[in-house]
Amino acid sequence: MRDIFEDIYQNQPLDPTEAARRAMRPQLRRRFYQTVGVDHQPGGFAVQLDGRPVKTPARRALAAPIPALAQALAAEWEAQREVVDPAAMPLTRLANSIIDGVAAAPDAVKAEVAKFLASDLVCYRAGSPDGLVERQARYWDPLIAWARDALGARFVLGEGVVFVAQPADALAAAVRVIPDEPWRLGAVNAITGLTGSALIALAVAQGRLSVAEAWTAAHLDEDWNMEKWGRDQQALERRAAREAEMNAAALVLTMLKPG
Repeated sequence: MRDIFEDIYQNQPLDPTEAARRAMRPQLRRRFYQTVGVDHQPGGFAVQLDGRPVKTPARRALAAPIPALAQALAAEWEAQREVVDPAAMPLTRLANSIIDGVAAAPDAVKAEVAKFLASDLVCYRAGSPDGLVERQARYWDPLIAWARDALGARFVLGEGVVFVAQPADALAAAVRVIPDEPWRLGAVNAITGLTGSALIALAVAQGRLSVAEAWTAAHLDEDWNMEKWGRDQQALERRAAREAEMNAAALVLTMLKPG
């Protein structure tokens, strides 16, 4: 008997990122289940459709480590009406990537986050115009100060796009607070990719920034350009989709606070 999740990821490759990308294409399948539930199993709290476990693209159980997170996943499935739209299920897509990818290779994912620290968004400043320079300083300087005071990481600032080598001890200090637990690590990795800043992601994980503050800090340049040149509807739609992914990752960090 086929896994029930094959109705969504039929003929998909095992790579979770590619599977999620293909699943976002417009050809959607009709909702094929009546009930959504959560069942406590040895691997965690598993989402079930009509009493059968949901499978990730790599055919693992879609299961969360705590019941509240599993219920949030189940709520995404329940919210699907006539069709099942993976683009409207950012938490499920994130969970798939964590279960199929991050959990299997946490060191590689941690290295990806660390790579962003070496050329972090908030370390590269505009030389002009004055308004943008001031805005970057207002939102990004407190993050640099937080990294210095809370993490012991003294990052160096640069102007423009010329690469600035960061001190090895600063990078090592920041790397130490990258989470090891796969779900938190996956959430930090997602926020890093969405914002272009591992420092912003770590600030969210450490409770220094709210998700709204982080989103604003990550989009200063984009917002500045939109204020000057106007808004593009397609760009706004893409941004809304990314923001939904950001909120899903922040939800994981909130629900899985250490200690």
